Amino acid sequence: MTTQAALQLANELELDLVEISPKADPPVCRIIDYKKFLYAQKKKQKEIKAKQSKVVVKEIRFGPNTDDHDFQFKLNHARKFLQDGAKLKAYVFFRGRTIVFKERGEILLLRFATELEDIGVIEQMPKLEGKRMTVMFNPKKN
Repeated sequence: MTTQAALQLANELELDLVEISPKADPPVCRIIDYKKFLYAQKKKQKEIKAKQSKVVVKEIRFGPNTDDHDFQFKLNHARKFLQDGAKLKAYVFFRGRTIVFKERGEILLLRFATELEDIGVIEQMPKLEGKRMTVMFNPKKN
């Protein structure tokens, strides 16, 4: 069908001639109500956006000399975060001269990882970035 004939048919039906695929040979066009088409497209985008899950990253901070009770307390919080489906970033913050206890921080984070291995998967091994030693966890898929 020629472009003129398609435009004439669209005018007779009081609808719009919309080019769907301009790169095709010949170009693909459709006779539709353009406002209705835009509304349906917007509704579809909104539905897709509603179904998307946002990635939440929760953080837990330790010191290199964190006591056992504090460790257990923070471990319980970490379990709750991972069960809720959030990513977890645990880090040891070295303040001042505590940077000399790097191995203590690493041991603490590795112990934390072994405690959480039933509920979370370690994404990144302990890594020192400036004054922080960081480890990342993802929740295990059920």
